[in-house]
Parts: sequence; C-alpha cells; structure tokens
Amino acid sequence: MSDHALDAFAPILNWRLLKGSHSFPGPDGGTCINEAAMVAAGLPYRAITATEDCPPCFSRPLAAYALGLNDAMPEAERQGLMAFVLRLSGSADAPAIEAARTAFLALESARRILPPLLDAAGLPALAARCETASDAQSAMVALRAAEMQGGTLAYAAAGRHAWIAGARAAAAARTATAALRAFTDPRSAAEVAEGAAPFTEGTWRIALTILDGALGIGRQAPAIDLVSARDRLEAARTHTKSV
Repeated sequence: MSDHALDAFAPILNWRLLKGSHSFPGPDGGTCINEAAMVAAGLPYRAITATEDCPPCFSRPLAAYALGLNDAMPEAERQGLMAFVLRLSGSADAPAIEAARTAFLALESARRILPPLLDAAGLPALAARCETASDAQSAMVALRAAEMQGGTLAYAAAGRHAWIAGARAAAAARTATAALRAFTDPRSAAEVAEGAAPFTEGTWRIALTILDGALGIGRQAPAIDLVSARDRLEAARTHTKSV
C-alpha cells in the first residue's frame, strides 16, 4: 500500500466499532462492522440486527462471522475488524461458494481455535485430532467426542470442587458444540472464538486470520477508493454532530 493510500486508510481505522446494532453512526463511528462497511461503500444506511439485514451484495457467511466477532470481541480487539471494512460489500457469490466459505469458517475454527482449549482442559489427544482433521467429516467426529468428554470432565471436576478445571472442561464442551453448529451456521464459528478466548491467548488474532482466509474464497469485493470511503465515513460523523 502506497504512502498516500496509508494516509487515506488511517482515519478509516479510527472508526469506533461497537457491539450491537445502531440507528446511525455516532460522532466517533459507533457502528458494527457491517454497518461501517455499508457507509464506506456508499450504500444506504440501515441498522444491522441480524445477517439478513445486510444488503444482498454482502456474503451471508462472511457477514455472519464478522457480526458474531463484532459482538463477542472486547472493545480493543474489535477494532481489528476495521481492516476488513472495504472487503464485505460486493462479496456475495454463488451458493456453492457461500457453502465453501461456511465450511472453511467451521473447519478452520475446529483446527485452529479449539485445540488450545482442549489442551488446557486436559484433552490433548482430541486437540490433536481436531488440529489434523482433513475434512468436515473427520472434524465433526472429533468434535462430538470433545463435546462428550469435555462434559464428562466438567462433571467430575465439579464433584471434587475443582472449579477452574471444571470451567475449562465445560468451556471445551460448549465450544465443541458451537463448532459442530458452525458447519451449518457461520455465526456459530464466532462462538467458537468467544468460548475459547477467556482460556487461551491469541484467539481473537486467529479469528481475524480465519476471516481473512474466508474472504479470499470466491468473489472479491470490488475496489473501493480509499479517499471516497474515508470521506463517506467522515461525512457520517459530521452529520451526526450537526443533528
């Protein structure tokens, strides 16, 4: 990226992302990532309460995962989503591509986010099985085992008042359940990161790299002029200040 492009992109990164939906941007930004992407692309603004509220040009799996991360991330980490603000509008693709994106989000979450949590919960063999899963079928077999064994460990830990170990095991079971749902519901892939983050370092960073990988599948968003995107975002702030 040229120095000029970096200068134009810097104010974009300063847009403040918030949890939930918003009727209009605040003076410092104050939207979710999908709402910010609409402003940057010059689309009519609307509050996003669910993925279905996104414009048709937004990939549903990508928007669902981004929205799930937006609402689950702590504020400091949430700002990392603004790196993707110009890549969502225009990303919608054919059903087969959207299915491939959904599968990628689920499989990569099982391979990369869940294993450290399974290790921390005392399930290293299952961590290895998830990490080396070659396809959705093998991943789901390992995830069902993690769901069951995590629950068993949590119950046993509660019986001996080992609350920390029990919390890790219970989180492993819940997160494995979310990973299973992710193969049909992309937003559940974000729940995998949400379940693992309190127990393993670097989870949100990995989640953002997974989003980046999913965005690389299929149709890419058309190039949006950085200066125009910056001006639209700044205009939204200015409008809010003046009303």
